Amino acid sequence: MQTIIVTGAGSGVGRATAHTFLKAGWKVGLVGRREAPLNETAEGYEHAMVLPCDVTDEAQVDAQFGKAHAAWGHLDALFNNAGVSMGGAPIDELSVDEFRNLMNVNVTGAFIAARAAFGLMRHQTPQGGRIINNGSVSAYVPRIGSSPYTASKHAVLGLTRTLSLDGRAFNIACGQIDIGNALTDMAQSMTTGMPQADGSTKIEPVMHVDNVAKSVLHMASLPEGANAQFMTVMATNMPYIGRG
Repeated sequence: MQTIIVTGAGSGVGRATAHTFLKAGWKVGLVGRREAPLNETAEGYEHAMVLPCDVTDEAQVDAQFGKAHAAWGHLDALFNNAGVSMGGAPIDELSVDEFRNLMNVNVTGAFIAARAAFGLMRHQTPQGGRIINNGSVSAYVPRIGSSPYTASKHAVLGLTRTLSLDGRAFNIACGQIDIGNALTDMAQSMTTGMPQADGSTKIEPVMHVDNVAKSVLHMASLPEGANAQFMTVMATNMPYIGRG
């Protein structure tokens, strides 16, 4: 039975992805800060393991990843998904404390989770595994007023590329899924109106979050020796290509 740890599994993309993997017959470790939402994600699934921890705390992450690995005997994949956003505004109107918190979760947390998974995959027998980072279309094309979030996703892009190189010697593949306008609680504002680069506010097309979950499952299910390095999954008509 294949195994995966999903961070940010208590809601949104993480919950949908965890459910998709569980339905496909995987064992899934559910990581998040709050245990109650993780229990909701796990409800009704025999092979879900609740692993509450803060991804910005390396001791907690190492302990919970180690717990899953000890129970399963091996770790096949990590979906490095946990992340936060903050309100859009010109940079001089943004809170430095909020910026620090966002970078701590989106960048430091992604690094810590990848570090823990990489170490387990490197030293297990047989050696290897797959890390899938949750990037964003903002890793390539920013929204107006999104400097903290955009900076964090550019950092994730660099992490993905470096892990792809570092993992080669240990049979660890790393890819990135870049999501555009998946309808989650965090994206509800897209259905009521989002600021555009021309100064207008417009409702944007969205897609069902299950499209993301199915794409992550495809990436994780590729055979050894094949990797989806980058996959963009987005609402077809969202303002991304040229941001218009």
